[in-house]
Amino acid sequence: MDRFAEVAAAFWDDGVYGGRPPLTDAAVHDAERRLGVRLPASLLEILRVRNGGPVADPWNAFPTDAPTSWSANHVPLDDVMGIGGHDGQLSLLDSPYLVEEWGLPSPLVLLSGDGHCWIALDYRACGEQGEPAVTWFDVERGTELPLAADFRTFVERLTAAESFDLVDPDGSCPAL
Repeated sequence: MDRFAEVAAAFWDDGVYGGRPPLTDAAVHDAERRLGVRLPASLLEILRVRNGGPVADPWNAFPTDAPTSWSANHVPLDDVMGIGGHDGQLSLLDSPYLVEEWGLPSPLVLLSGDGHCWIALDYRACGEQGEPAVTWFDVERGTELPLAADFRTFVERLTAAESFDLVDPDGSCPAL
């Protein structure tokens, strides 16, 4: 089993996430039309298992070579938005509104975040029909950090947040 298949097989946490309906081909086509982009096949593969929700602990962080406002060595991936709204939950379809609201560059499709920081599919270099990179955006600092050349590579590099030292050896928090 390759790394992507390993992560995809156990990607979602067992917790209930609002009962969003399963992903259908019609919903994918509608989302791509509304967003104006082609969504990566690897993302759709994961969303067909569960259409958004909390990410399982073994895959809830992405290692970085540069510090961010979150950590000196990783960014969180607590959940991934699905396609289509349900009970007021954010969806990939909310990306155009959120990009404008938070002053982010375009075109992006937001995967996860809280407003201050986002992980997004970044279509700026590849165009709307290309294979987007995955980028971390820190709105408050006005910074961005490329994470992976594509979504599949992003998934293959995910790891557990608990594997990172959250406190320096001297007992202080890492400098950010």
